[in-house]
Amino acid sequence: MSGFPFKPAKAVAHLRAADPRLAAIIDTVGPFRMELKHARSLFGSLAEAIVYQQLSNKAAATIYGRVEALYPDAPDGFTPGNILKTPDEALRGCGLSRAKVSAVQDLARRVEDGELPTLDVAQDIPDAELIERLVTVRGIGRWSAEMFLMFRLGRPDVLPVDDYSLRNAYAKAFAKRALPSPKELEKAGRKWRPYRTVASWYLWRVLDLPSS
Repeated sequence: MSGFPFKPAKAVAHLRAADPRLAAIIDTVGPFRMELKHARSLFGSLAEAIVYQQLSNKAAATIYGRVEALYPDAPDGFTPGNILKTPDEALRGCGLSRAKVSAVQDLARRVEDGELPTLDVAQDIPDAELIERLVTVRGIGRWSAEMFLMFRLGRPDVLPVDDYSLRNAYAKAFAKRALPSPKELEKAGRKWRPYRTVASWYLWRVLDLPSS
C-alpha cells in the first residue's frame, strides 16, 4: 500500500487491539483499500475540491474539464496565475457559480502571495496547523480541509466528526438509535488514535454493507 506516510498493516493491527467492535467490522469489510488521489499541487487539489463541492462527480468533472480547456498551454494543469488573468465571465462560462469563481480566485491569490504552503512544505505541517491555514481560503471549510489531509496527503489520524455519512456509519456499526453528535463521535474515536483516518475509512464502508 504505497503512498501513505504510515504502515496500513500496523494501523489495522492497532485498531483491532484497541476496539473489538471495530475489529469485527474490519473482518467483515476486509483489507484496507483506501486509495490516495493524485495531487499535482496544493493549488490544483484545492481548486478541484472547490469545483466539486455540492455537485455530482459527473457534473463536477465536466465543469472542471471546461476550466482546464481554457488553458491548452498548461499541460501540467492551470496555475494560480492562469486563474488570476482570466475574466470572471470566462470562468462563469465553464459552469462555475459566482461563489466558486470568487473562491478559486481567492485561493489563487493566496497561493501567489505565499500565504499557503506548497505541497512539499504541507507534508511537514501538523494537522491542526495545516487545517487552520487551509480554512482561511474562501470556500474551503474544515470538512474540505480534512478530506485534503486524508485523501491527498494520506494523514493517518484525521476524524471528520462533522461528516454526516461518518456519523451515520458509526450509528449503524455500533447499533446506536441516534446519530452521534460531533462531540460524541470525537470522544468515541479517541481509542482509535493515532489511526482515525483508517478507522473512518472502515466505518464508511459499513454503509455499503447490507443491513442485518
